[in-house]
Amino acid sequence: MMKALLARFRPAEPRLRAAVSADAGQCAALHAEGFARGWDAPEFERLLAEKTVAAHVACDGPRPKLIGFVLSHVVAPESEVLSITVAPDRRGRGIARQLLGHHLARLAAAGVTTSFLEVEAENASALRLYSRLGYVEAGRRKGYYPAGGDKAAVDALMLRRDL
Repeated sequence: MMKALLARFRPAEPRLRAAVSADAGQCAALHAEGFARGWDAPEFERLLAEKTVAAHVACDGPRPKLIGFVLSHVVAPESEVLSITVAPDRRGRGIARQLLGHHLARLAAAGVTTSFLEVEAENASALRLYSRLGYVEAGRRKGYYPAGGDKAAVDALMLRRDL
């Protein structure tokens, strides 16, 4: 009885699916929340229309509200994650891990054998996620990301995962 009651108040698992062009506006809004320079809806429309882009989204609620997305550029047998984000109020709940795991499984099924990505060296939460999913450092770009104010530029880490 208690399990059933608790289950009613626990957030439902997100629904994971392939992204479609109609998701462009919500992807742009999520991207703007997660990054200093967000991509706009026309940029997402262009990306989602490209044959070399694979994209998946996480949805929540009775209406298909997006709570996360991941996009990769694919030239088999390799792919590069272009962007991944989860809504700020849903972070820390394993959604990014589920979403990226789902995405990588779909890429592997399509013949991709290696996934690359780039991340700021100081982004500890992203580095934990990528490490848990098997990514390893494959290179470093010194001072790649500009910093504001008195801060020094931040290195970019190039990560790789064999699928």
